[in-house]
Amino acid sequence: MAEELKLIMVRPICSTTSLVFGVALAVLSSLFVVGCGQGTGKQTNREGSGRSNALSVEAVVIRPQILDNKIFTTGTLLANEEVELRPEISGRVTGVFFQEGSRIAKGALMLKIDDRELQAQQKRKELEEKLASDEERRERSLYDIKAISQEEYDKTLNTLRLIQADKEVIESQIGKTEIRAPFNGVVGLRYVSEGGYVSPNMLAATMQELDPMKVEFSVPEKYAKQIKSGIDILVRAGDSEEDHKGVIYALETKIDPNTRTIKARGKIPNAQGTMIPGSFAKVEITLAELADAIVIPSGAVIPELNGEKVFLCVNGKAKPISIKTGIRTEKSVQIVEGLAANDTLIVTGLLQLANGKDVQIKTLQGN
Repeated sequence: MAEELKLIMVRPICSTTSLVFGVALAVLSSLFVVGCGQGTGKQTNREGSGRSNALSVEAVVIRPQILDNKIFTTGTLLANEEVELRPEISGRVTGVFFQEGSRIAKGALMLKIDDRELQAQQKRKELEEKLASDEERRERSLYDIKAISQEEYDKTLNTLRLIQADKEVIESQIGKTEIRAPFNGVVGLRYVSEGGYVSPNMLAATMQELDPMKVEFSVPEKYAKQIKSGIDILVRAGDSEEDHKGVIYALETKIDPNTRTIKARGKIPNAQGTMIPGSFAKVEITLAELADAIVIPSGAVIPELNGEKVFLCVNGKAKPISIKTGIRTEKSVQIVEGLAANDTLIVTGLLQLANGKDVQIKTLQGN
């Protein structure tokens, strides 16, 4: 009887203990939160009262990518060759042989000034040259047989040479009565007319070679060692959205002390003639192409007194990391020290983060 009573007393106690243990196990198994680990970019779901204060954030998994090291500046379009056509002597214009805005071949006659007086002087010198040449020939024959002295022959020879020199001067003056195209190009507006009187340095017209075109621009002093001949550029002229590929061909040999910039020039093909000298130009310069660069959104970088930092998500908690930045673009920044591929970078809620703060990732993307 005592044994039966003892058994009856024990059974309820065992049932109660099992019930409490089962309830506890069910509660623990129902808890879950969302966690994150460095290097995986994966989420683990957990929920419970222990993570009710976790901050909901967005994050990206860092992936290495190709980064173009580019700088942007503005410049001015220039003709490949440009010249102002001006007469070298005074006189009356006897002929204009070009149309405004037309293409002119190198060496083509464009303008003629009256040269009748010079032509007459040239004919006179040609006659004097013939007489002096005949005289020199006779004197040389006499000198060869020792009939005259060396001095007498030298006088005759010098007279011939002086006449020939005068003739060359006149021929040069006749050449100055003409303006010829110095290269293949397009002539601009005309500022003289046939029958008009011109004087030295009076502008007759302008002429440009428009294919290829040049672009002149300046870049900050800190890029002076990186920029060099042969670097590719991309040019947009004026309000046009069309990109023109070109290449840098020359740089100034010194830094401008007033602006602390260095001047450079590039060449761009202009076969269609769409670019006009003097136009404003936007210039994009590709200094280098970096492979496997670590690039993050610039909004994820937090400035500090001694540098900059970002927050990573490591095992469900925020972890501050000091970084060093490199190339910056409009929306992103290169990280040269502090981060590695596959790190999970927090990009929102940055002002509420602190070291060890529980975080819950609601959106996870690869950058």
